[in-house]
Amino acid sequence: MIDDRQVILVTGSGSGLGMACALLLASRNFRVYGTVFSEGEEQDLRQQAARRQVEVSPIRMNITRRADIDRTVETIIREAGRIDGVVHFAGMGLRGFFEDLSMQEIRQLYDVNVFGIMELTQAVLPHMRARRSGRIVITASAAGRMGEMSIAGYSSGKFAVVGLGECLRQEMALLGIHVSVLEPGLIYTPHFGINRNRARRAQDPSSPYFFWFCQHEALVDKLLAANKFTAEDIAGVVYKILTARKPRLHYMVGFKLKLLLALRNIIPFEIYERIHERIVVRMVSRPRHPATGLSGLDAGILERTKSHHAAEALSKAHD
Repeated sequence: MIDDRQVILVTGSGSGLGMACALLLASRNFRVYGTVFSEGEEQDLRQQAARRQVEVSPIRMNITRRADIDRTVETIIREAGRIDGVVHFAGMGLRGFFEDLSMQEIRQLYDVNVFGIMELTQAVLPHMRARRSGRIVITASAAGRMGEMSIAGYSSGKFAVVGLGECLRQEMALLGIHVSVLEPGLIYTPHFGINRNRARRAQDPSSPYFFWFCQHEALVDKLLAANKFTAEDIAGVVYKILTARKPRLHYMVGFKLKLLLALRNIIPFEIYERIHERIVVRMVSRPRHPATGLSGLDAGILERTKSHHAAEALSKAHD
């Protein structure tokens, strides 16, 4: 029996957005291969797939190792015969004021968030080129459109992959391959919990930026708790990208992000930047309720977010 399902490779499927995406696509009749970093992540993915009664094939892969990447692509080609789409979710964070970031920390982030995407994309392109079809979804971020204090390392990497996506879009149009850039706003995932990855020096109370960093982290926690969209919402957008007849280049997710970018396009940039900078600097330097230290790894965000989303669902049910 011929398996004619679309074959999709989802990186970072061991948790968060990648896992939500892999599970949703599997439930929508895609043949999904999901990369995981560790045995623990592989077990989690298998358990979640079994619980939802869907099929996902985990593959252990370190996105920073070319040998792992080549082995992953070769395995899929051998088993499925082709790769119809790649969705890049593997990534890591790095938080801290720029002077507190070590170059080693920045290079590690770029190895995962930038060079990992580049190397895997290069590895699958010959197979897509041979078929003259395929879809590539590069996950960037709101931070790839707008820079802000305490995320210089992370944001600069996201700016890089947005540029990569725009260049690749034009090149691949010659071959019938579609490239899209997914740009979510703030959303609670393990990225903001166990993978928050605050720079070592940023956590040192002797840092001249420590007070401001604490205030900014507290501000981010509040924004995360108030968000109304989930990892499943992001997965739904990926599904639309993979099934659209003519997918767009940019897919922004989050009303606030779309509003801010719309204002940037309407208001002269110098005026917008002056207003935005003044607001952020004031909130961090003169907070109404100063944070006395860094929040915990998740600062209770997950519980507050679940409560918020449950209240939102209940409200909709009564409308």
